[in-house]
Amino acid sequence: MNTYQPSYQGTVTKYVFVESPHTTPDDLASLAYEISDRAMIKETCFGLQITGDEKDVADIIRQLRTRDPAHIFVKDRGFPPGDPRRCRANLGGARPGYFGHEFEMGIIKRISQGILNLDEREEGKVAKPPVIRPDTGIDVAQLATLMKKEVP
Repeated sequence: MNTYQPSYQGTVTKYVFVESPHTTPDDLASLAYEISDRAMIKETCFGLQITGDEKDVADIIRQLRTRDPAHIFVKDRGFPPGDPRRCRANLGGARPGYFGHEFEMGIIKRISQGILNLDEREEGKVAKPPVIRPDTGIDVAQLATLMKKEVP
């Protein structure tokens, strides 16, 4: 068995997800290219993949998030780009983590809306949601109505 030799030792890789009416992955990529001098930037359908020194990557992400903080999310990538153990070029088809990204992109809009509502709530513009006490529960018909609103 061959010993694994990482191509990008000493680096980190982060995914930057964007789901915004104001900012596209292309906007973020352009900005990332402008502010980065050593990190590897790759534009994806969901945002960016940034690989480089941990400090450089953190600085790039900090600057990117100022663009649209409620709609830009970041997570770690467990394997470096091109890693033969996970690369779809070696495995064929979609990378195993892709389907997780696809699911996450479906809920990011709701998280963004929650973040925006928190900001508005602090300013007193949005009423706080009603508190449902555990001892009173929720009526089954009311639950069915809520569920129908959620399903497209």
